[in-house]
Amino acid sequence: MDGNARELAASFDLEKLTPEFYENPYPTYRALRENDPVKRMPNGSYFLTRYDDLVTAYKNTRAFSSDKKKEFAPKYGSSLLYEHHTTSLVFNDPPIHTRVRRLIMGALSPRAIAEMEPALIALVDRLLDSIAAKGEFELIGDFAAAIPVEVIGNLLDVPHEEREPLRDWSLAILGALEPVISAEVFARGNKAVADFLTYLETLVERRRAKPGNPERDVLTRLIQGEPNGERLSERELLQNCIFLLNAGHETTTNLIGNGLVALVRYPTQKQRLIENPQLIKTAVEEVLRYESSNQLGNRMTTERVELGGVIVEAGTPVTLCIGAANRDPAQFPDPELFEVGRTPNRHLAFATGAHQCAGMALARLEGTIAISRFLTRFPNYTLAGEPVRGGRVRFRGFLSIPCAVG
Repeated sequence: MDGNARELAASFDLEKLTPEFYENPYPTYRALRENDPVKRMPNGSYFLTRYDDLVTAYKNTRAFSSDKKKEFAPKYGSSLLYEHHTTSLVFNDPPIHTRVRRLIMGALSPRAIAEMEPALIALVDRLLDSIAAKGEFELIGDFAAAIPVEVIGNLLDVPHEEREPLRDWSLAILGALEPVISAEVFARGNKAVADFLTYLETLVERRRAKPGNPERDVLTRLIQGEPNGERLSERELLQNCIFLLNAGHETTTNLIGNGLVALVRYPTQKQRLIENPQLIKTAVEEVLRYESSNQLGNRMTTERVELGGVIVEAGTPVTLCIGAANRDPAQFPDPELFEVGRTPNRHLAFATGAHQCAGMALARLEGTIAISRFLTRFPNYTLAGEPVRGGRVRFRGFLSIPCAVG
């Protein structure tokens, strides 16, 4: 086994992944963590798998930059994908990151999120009613993906009849963030940015003419800026609206889908949660740790740094493997076990430090309401076929999960 693990670590190349890896990356992550935790890739970048190394990179924003201009230029050229991914909140450093984050966080205050709860419960219950009428259903399309699209649509106050393209746009743009992409994926991502920008220009024009409540309507808040006069440029405004949909969409879909599949595969834990519904919050945290919706992050070193005895030169791309760090036994006892009552659980699914996810409280609320109400309504739900993975390394989730209410 040790020999196999060493071979797995030695042969690992993020740009040449196997079907087995996409199905279950965790044996490879474990092999890397144990044998080569600061792994130099054939392309000269480094791949980090230890919890403490990720925390170091997240918290040292000076030495580990989130600015992606240098990294994305060869991949995207002067395309709309390049413009989007180098303008959005997540791929920028302070002070740009600080300014945009402050505006977004103002509309995602604890009070604003608490006020979303009744509408979220009503949405989840409507979806569950539809599922009950069917008996057999597709968990992603009929449930998990429908929730965040509505929530983000509400945040930006997108009219219901205009929401249909949002999911496909998001999937196309995020799909282009994979380590290696085809010409088709690149073209699809660019078209999605173009179509989304065209739509948002119209939406912003309408909102300028008729503003919403900036306490609840993120788009109005971003347009109006802060009372001190701080505002986003038109380009920043449009690109960060796209970012908001993308950040809150696929990751939350994956959280719900991954969680409900994990509960089927761990029936003892499922029963424990049914009998102890108060454990739902720790259960959601455990889903986030055990099957992190977002598995990879990226940084660029701005100075020479040392990680675990390895010297990484300035100007080196670094991949932060969240999926590996969240199963690091140095931080989590019995990390390969799924435990709905696990505590403490300081996972990195939302990162940490300055770039900790701005929408994490909203994602937690969506996951908590969706999973708890689903489980209460359909405690005997079963898989009606083999779930199909999404075929992504960065975003781990399912394309489809055939289910029956049981």
